[in-house]
Amino acid sequence: MIDLSVKIGNMILNNPIMPASGTFGYGEEYKDFFDLNTLGAVVTKGLSIDPKAGNLPPRIYEGERFLINSIGLENIGIERFISEKLPFLKNIKCPTIVNFFGNSEEQYYKIAEKLNFIDEIDGVEVNVSCPNVKKGGIEFGLDEKLLFNITKNLRSIIEKKALIVKLSPISSDIISLSKACQEGGADGLTMSNTLKGLSVDSDKMLFNIGNKIGGISGPLLKPLNLRIIYEVRKFTDIPIIGVGGISNLKDALDYFAVGADAVQVGTANFSTPDIMHQIICQLKDYLQIKKINNIRELRIHD
Repeated sequence: MIDLSVKIGNMILNNPIMPASGTFGYGEEYKDFFDLNTLGAVVTKGLSIDPKAGNLPPRIYEGERFLINSIGLENIGIERFISEKLPFLKNIKCPTIVNFFGNSEEQYYKIAEKLNFIDEIDGVEVNVSCPNVKKGGIEFGLDEKLLFNITKNLRSIIEKKALIVKLSPISSDIISLSKACQEGGADGLTMSNTLKGLSVDSDKMLFNIGNKIGGISGPLLKPLNLRIIYEVRKFTDIPIIGVGGISNLKDALDYFAVGADAVQVGTANFSTPDIMHQIICQLKDYLQIKKINNIRELRIHD
């Protein structure tokens, strides 16, 4: 029997394929494209304490091998999510992972307290690539001590659900940050968030994004994130969720090869809404052909 399951804390995924936060709405938006129950998990759009309007348009620009976006973490807020979106997610059989963020430590803890008592939520993914207003705008995920403290405090609030920390790729010492998360009690790491970039139309003398600077996603990120995961895997024991430029089975296999336990599909969802379902089916066929029983056997050992 082929075993595609992945364990992250107390959460069991039937397979290692899930959407990247911000590319899949709150799940319901994709229900007409394929059976969501076939996913390893549903990962929601990032949530904040209060509703957030986001940035002015244009918000998305498509380049040759990348997408640059400046959505601005627009979302309906935690209370409306619970009343309006959670009822649909309750009927999904695969695990639900809620992504959330804050501009202060207190905001992170308030959201965690609300999510902790919702049985239908199986895990949380903490976006620490947000500015800490009290410390001059430095990202929470770039301060090792602060990251450890936030993770430790969230662990004390999130009692039984899987606690996953989503890190930024811009740190010069991603290994120390990853170890801080593990030592703070995280059950897993998502690696990694978008990379900041800028795009211009030199003919029209305009920026292609209304906010000028946005987050780069898509195939361009894959080599960077493969390197990050390969290095971090040597120093951490907790599961790693790879994300960045995954648009087919080969991309997913590359992430498994360097140490990822699961993967998230992001930008590819926009052009091929059922791409994750395709990858799941192809992964099963691939393992059968190769006579491999467990996805953990796909890892390179060097």
